[in-house]
Amino acid sequence: MSTKILVTGGYGFIGSHFVRLLLRERPGVTVLNFDKLTYAGNPENLADIAGNPNYTAIVGDIADRTLVDRVFADGQPEVVVNFAAESHVDRSILDPEPFLRSNVHGVQVLLEAARRYGLRRYVQISTDEVYGDIPPGAPPADEDAPLRPSSPYSASKAAADLLCFAYTRTYRLPILVARSSNNYGSHQFPEKLIPLTIRNALARQSLPVYGDGRQRRDWIYVEDNVQAILRIIEGGDEGRTYNIATGEETENISVVHLVCELVARETGQPADRLKALVRSVADRPGHDRRYAAHPRRIAQELDWRPQLNLADGLERTIRWYLANSAWLERVVTGEYRRYYDMVYNRAWNESLR
Repeated sequence: MSTKILVTGGYGFIGSHFVRLLLRERPGVTVLNFDKLTYAGNPENLADIAGNPNYTAIVGDIADRTLVDRVFADGQPEVVVNFAAESHVDRSILDPEPFLRSNVHGVQVLLEAARRYGLRRYVQISTDEVYGDIPPGAPPADEDAPLRPSSPYSASKAAADLLCFAYTRTYRLPILVARSSNNYGSHQFPEKLIPLTIRNALARQSLPVYGDGRQRRDWIYVEDNVQAILRIIEGGDEGRTYNIATGEETENISVVHLVCELVARETGQPADRLKALVRSVADRPGHDRRYAAHPRRIAQELDWRPQLNLADGLERTIRWYLANSAWLERVVTGEYRRYYDMVYNRAWNESLR
């Protein structure tokens, strides 16, 4: 591959792994990283490649039409991969407006720029949450399943997907949609379940779990996910959606217990002592019990399969956080502590007032 790729949200968790993958495995690629640098976008995530001659970082908002137009005009990207999004369900419940601005309006601005300047490919990074709550015993959702989002976050992502499909049909834009399951790995902001549990376990603080913890999720290691996205860019069919998942579901409480066991093994302390820190907190409003998306299309058409199971991926993740404790503590700002208090230390009805 020899091309210019515009990666939006490239300082974020998944985006930074994708940027690093491109520069490592596709040496002919020029990468433009366009990122707003919100609380979850961190230049430290790509400090190791900042001097790469094939890499340029641009600070900006995908909802800023004038700036986006200038980026397209100056950079002349041939491929756009849109990771830029507000992505945390809890935050969308507390304040939906930023999600509509970034995840819907921002996508429309990018699509308009893509229409004016022309692209070989536009890849929209979506989520399995657009399929909504999958009933117990029902088969996982395939790519043709109806969209039934439950939260402001997943509704904004579903709206973006539908907007992409409309631009494909109306303007014949070469768009593909990648719907990933729950990611985990290094550099993840510690508001999500796995890095939050790792951080609190290392600090011997309480490990909050929503409700009974029996919510089921498909967990994919971030390096497997970005490899799948690269496979979609290079071999996927335009106008198609591809689910990216492992096909294995695990209850949240089991994930927390597994993290405790692995942290205990790495730090030489009893696992039971860490598991005793688990506490149930008030469940968030409208919490889906099960997400499940079938990765059949990407397996059959693009010959992709995940390489790591959950235990091995968590082991790598925990070792990274242990080796990068300074990074972890730098991202836990006063704003993070305020958010943490709102979702774990108060009742939801109090936080939503």
